[in-house]
Amino acid sequence: MDREDSAECIMIVDDSRSSLVLLEGMLHEQGYHVYPFSRGEQALKVAMESPPDLILLDIVMPGMDGFEVCEHLKQDANLRDVPVIFISSQNEIKSKVKAFSMGCVDYITRPFEFEEVRTRVKTHLRLRQMQIRLMNHNHELERLVEEKVKEITDSWIATILALAKLAESRDDDTGKHLERVQVLCRILAEDLALLPEYHETIDRNFIDNIYHASPLHDIGKVGIPDHVLLKPGKLDPDEFDLMKRHTIIGAQTLEAVHEKYQGNIFIDMGIAIARSHHERWDGKGYPDGLAGDNIPLCARIMAVADVYDALRSNRCYKQAMPHEKAVTIIREGRGVHFAPDVVDVFLSLERVLLESGIYPKD
Repeated sequence: MDREDSAECIMIVDDSRSSLVLLEGMLHEQGYHVYPFSRGEQALKVAMESPPDLILLDIVMPGMDGFEVCEHLKQDANLRDVPVIFISSQNEIKSKVKAFSMGCVDYITRPFEFEEVRTRVKTHLRLRQMQIRLMNHNHELERLVEEKVKEITDSWIATILALAKLAESRDDDTGKHLERVQVLCRILAEDLALLPEYHETIDRNFIDNIYHASPLHDIGKVGIPDHVLLKPGKLDPDEFDLMKRHTIIGAQTLEAVHEKYQGNIFIDMGIAIARSHHERWDGKGYPDGLAGDNIPLCARIMAVADVYDALRSNRCYKQAMPHEKAVTIIREGRGVHFAPDVVDVFLSLERVLLESGIYPKD
């Protein structure tokens, strides 16, 4: 169909030659582009290639009748919103009810006055243009809202990461622990999602949330005194009890935020990670002594990522450990310290870790 100018395109489908000529001439005089068809099959083929702005449709035609044509139009995503006006000599109520139930916007009975046709065509074209403008306006609003939400979310996440890095800077002079743990958590979550038992639990939102929430795991260390946090040697029992408090301090800090943002899945995950990433599969971890599947999944993932990175990193109290030795410790902790399925996925990703470049070569 010719779309070189702004004139609206009207398709007429009618097996009556005289009706086609009459309607085509009348509408052409009104400035519309008019495309007449005597068979429904032909009209559908052309409409699918270039949707018209409005369709005038007869009911009784050879081959595909008007109802069948309308049904095909409403099944096509590109054509279902094109307004259809039935023009028919059938004046029975059941024909009109069927026509409207199929999605037509109007029904004109023969014999008709052209002024009636002209007015109804003009009205429905105007309504269609208003509908298109409203849809475009809504799409633009959705785009602007999504853009603003992303802007706010990015700023929020950046602020949280900055605060987490402030806590990290007290006992990690490399400044890269959080970034490495983010990558490890994402990789582990993505591969766990491939296991049948996690198909419904780990989706894209879960993966995105654990990636962004993982830096919050040690945020509670801001409440641990330097003489404990930075002690170069082994902690005594009292010092260790104090160190363990960082899980509760971190969770309580985030719970205060949660009171203002209830139902926020990101904050919920941050709380679970901060509180439970030192729990053990055998129930001998802290602070709550959770065991097995009672440990939140995000914390089970975090536990493996955090321990591996801690083993591979320099700290004030130790030197970084080679990859093979760190992997051996993770493997030996399977079903004792760590969730078996998380360890299995971790071990299957060993080559990925070596090739990722996030750790120096041994």
